Amino acid sequence: MRGVLQTLVGLIYPPRCLSCGEQVESDFGLCPACWRDTPFLGGLVCDACGAPLPGEGDGARIECDDCMARPRPWDMGRAALLYRDQARRLVLALKHGDRTDIARPAAGWMARAAAPLAGQGMLVAPVPLHWTRLAGRRYNQSALLARHLSDRLGLDLCPDLFQRVIRTPSLDGRGTEERAEVLRGAIRAHPRRRERLAGREVLLVDDVMTSGATLAATAEAAHAAGAARVCVITLARVAKDT
Repeated sequence: MRGVLQTLVGLIYPPRCLSCGEQVESDFGLCPACWRDTPFLGGLVCDACGAPLPGEGDGARIECDDCMARPRPWDMGRAALLYRDQARRLVLALKHGDRTDIARPAAGWMARAAAPLAGQGMLVAPVPLHWTRLAGRRYNQSALLARHLSDRLGLDLCPDLFQRVIRTPSLDGRGTEERAEVLRGAIRAHPRRRERLAGREVLLVDDVMTSGATLAATAEAAHAAGAARVCVITLARVAKDT
């Protein structure tokens, strides 16, 4: 009976492409054209921030020029997509367009990218929103991604592990140093959750990495609360050539 009902639902409401709405074979998928226009990250990437790099790896750790010049306060980082074209449209739809349905398939893409980072016993946590922004947006897109990602990876989730205690202004148009200064002291471990960080490995989740300032502030808060190791995963990564 359940199979019959699912068939009937599929006939009445056939699966549609996440991006353009064209009919596709399965739920939460992209049509061939949108898949082709979605810049998935693969090949050689920076082990610290996930930025794409030329050439081929030899198994040794490799970092981009930015990460060598300004070491990150986390151990390893990855991203599933480059923040451009179809990927940018998907991220903005999730973040500002109430397209919460995108979080589930996006977490699947992130899970593949996060494979080199995830370890047994790791705790998954999203980058926090200030409560006023959360009230206005009604959801934290990073928390939605973290929830589905933790399910995919089979890891524990703590959605309120961190707090954004200062409502910071928009970081758009600001340089790396200015972004870091704006976020100084803005994020902390939740006082009632910080014991979960002691000696623990943490996987931080965000939607987009630009300069990495928000992730850096969250990683520093994790280390201050006693985290043993911090890694980061984002849905998309802004690259300099974009």
